Amino acid sequence: MKKIEAIIKPFKLDEVKEALQEIGLQGITVTEVKGFGRQKGHTELYRGAEYVVDFLPKVKIEFVCSADIVERAIDIILNTARTGRIGDGKIFVIPVENAIRIRTGENGVEAL
Repeated sequence: MKKIEAIIKPFKLDEVKEALQEIGLQGITVTEVKGFGRQKGHTELYRGAEYVVDFLPKVKIEFVCSADIVERAIDIILNTARTGRIGDGKIFVIPVENAIRIRTGENGVEAL
C-alpha cells in the first residue's frame, strides 16, 4: 500500500476527484492549505497599498491505495491537475505499513 499526497491548485480539485473515482478509488481526504515553492507568492494591491502575499492557497489531497493502482493514480493527478504554469503543485508517494478500519477491525487493503 502507498499513501499519495498531492498539493494542487484549488480549482482543479473537482476534476482530480472525479478522475480518481473513475479508477475505483474509495475515498480521499482534502485539506485547504497555504504555501509556496518556486512560485514565491505575488504582490497585490489593496486600497491603494501594495502588499506581498507569501503563502498561496492550495489544496492537499491524501489517500491510501493498493500498490497496483499507484501509477494510474499518479498519472491521473499529473494529467488533470497540470495547467503548465508555475505553482501546479507536487505529488508525494509514501509507503504504508498497515491500515486498520476502526469500525470492523479489517487490516491491510481490505480496510481501504
